Amino acid sequence: METPDSKRERFRRLAAKRTNEVIKKLDILGHCGNKHSYEYSDAQIKEIFLAVDKKLNDVRDKFKPKDETFRL
Repeated sequence: METPDSKRERFRRLAAKRTNEVIKKLDILGHCGNKHSYEYSDAQIKEIFLAVDKKLNDVRDKFKPKDETFRL
């Protein structure tokens, strides 16, 4: 059975690794912003960032406490 400390340490290790991977991928996406190498429309850029923002919000929501209390 895992102790709270081992769960906390596993979270720290995996969260740091995965966060760094996301940051690297965003840096790579940023390379597409080079107008000398690529051609794109404002609408395409809007689509990209809407998708990224939506996914970021979906993931952020997973960290929020769940209040499942019914109220009227």
